[in-house]
Amino acid sequence: MLLRVFLFFLLLFSGAVALAAPCAVPVVVVSGITLSGNETTKKQVMLRELTFSPGDSILTEDLEALLLDNQKRLFNLRLFHHVNYTYTCDAGNLQIAYEVQERFYLYPVPIFDFADRNFAAWLEKKDWSRIDYGLNLVQKNFRGRNEEVRVRVQRGFNKRLELAYRIPYIWRKYNLGADFAVADYRSRTISYTNSNNRQYFLEEEEGGLPIKRTSVSGALIHRQNVQRQQGLRLSFHNEHISDSVTLLNPSYYGNGQQERQYMRAELFKVINLRNNFAYPLAGSYFEAGVAQTFFLDKTGTPFTTARAKYVKYIPLSAKYFYMAGAEGQLRLAGEYAFADNIALGYRSYVRGYELYVVGGQHYGLFKQGLTRQLLDIKSIRIKFIDNPKFNNIPLSVFLNGFTDAGYVVDNTFEKGNPLTNQLLVGGGLGLHVVTFYDIVLRGEYAINREGDKGFYFSARFPF
Repeated sequence: MLLRVFLFFLLLFSGAVALAAPCAVPVVVVSGITLSGNETTKKQVMLRELTFSPGDSILTEDLEALLLDNQKRLFNLRLFHHVNYTYTCDAGNLQIAYEVQERFYLYPVPIFDFADRNFAAWLEKKDWSRIDYGLNLVQKNFRGRNEEVRVRVQRGFNKRLELAYRIPYIWRKYNLGADFAVADYRSRTISYTNSNNRQYFLEEEEGGLPIKRTSVSGALIHRQNVQRQQGLRLSFHNEHISDSVTLLNPSYYGNGQQERQYMRAELFKVINLRNNFAYPLAGSYFEAGVAQTFFLDKTGTPFTTARAKYVKYIPLSAKYFYMAGAEGQLRLAGEYAFADNIALGYRSYVRGYELYVVGGQHYGLFKQGLTRQLLDIKSIRIKFIDNPKFNNIPLSVFLNGFTDAGYVVDNTFEKGNPLTNQLLVGGGLGLHVVTFYDIVLRGEYAINREGDKGFYFSARFPF
């Protein structure tokens, strides 16, 4: 992610164009579909996303909306810089053409990142030893089939080795795809407890590693299209902590255990109807999942986790947009380990509480925002770069006012953590920049209910 930010500032020193011959009949028949610009991407990858095919009849009054919706489907594959379409009508016969500009698909991403939950948490310590570095090699659109291969070699404060492979279709007849991943993680430090909703860390002497994790996972995914997917994921995990951790917090894994193995089965569903997956301004997003965790050799108590998220994006005018959404989690178990007591403060959080962690078994989170588009440049041409995959940079800038609210239920580890079991409220004003290769940069000034104020930086869409 930091490399993507770097490329943006280095390159800084797409739109849809529809040309049409009007159809004079009330119903047209698709006589042909042509594709151009897809030098790497296989034709069938694009055709499978379209909601029409040769021989279909279409009401003329619905034609523009249909072609625009399919243009968005192709663009949200995240394989192209832009997708344009044209069509011609001849005696009720419709010829449709989509033209794309492909992205660059193979790139090494140097890792230079902060070892903490977010930039604000690292900035509070300003410890330059808490840096991760390495290489993340990504091959998108592998074999031109929208497959993805990732190899991550990370050193520094947190050591990580990962290999992942995703294939959209392994059984085309039933729209079944799959993904597989293996990972090994080792860290020089571990957050062994929370107090006053702050993490307390243990760092072993002489290069010891207080925590080690390995995992293997695989998923079978029913992929209707880029917008609708559901599937089943199975994973195996092995985790080990040092005896120092169990002495400081016997509840970390429970009963003073240093090691545990478990399997997890998860059913999930995603319906992504956003107009733009990187920075949506219209549409909706829904995801839900339920997972069951089974521990092997009596190394833990089984638990069930259910989660759901829904967000609505509403264009108010050409320049103003509103977003509102909620997400929640329920975790049910006979006994809870501290390691699994994760709620707000990690990937999900109330803005204004970036420096805090609020652990718990259940949580609810609500976010809303009003956005004003300040700048929308379809393309900045970089003349000294000849490659069209890099020499046209879109740039959009948005002013965003937001309010967030959240609540965490913790009946096990709430002692000494006053933000648990109470309403959390935050709000503020932010500037969002959206550009090259789906880069989203957010700078936000926020204040929370406790009166804490701060400026926070992030590199992903807020919700």
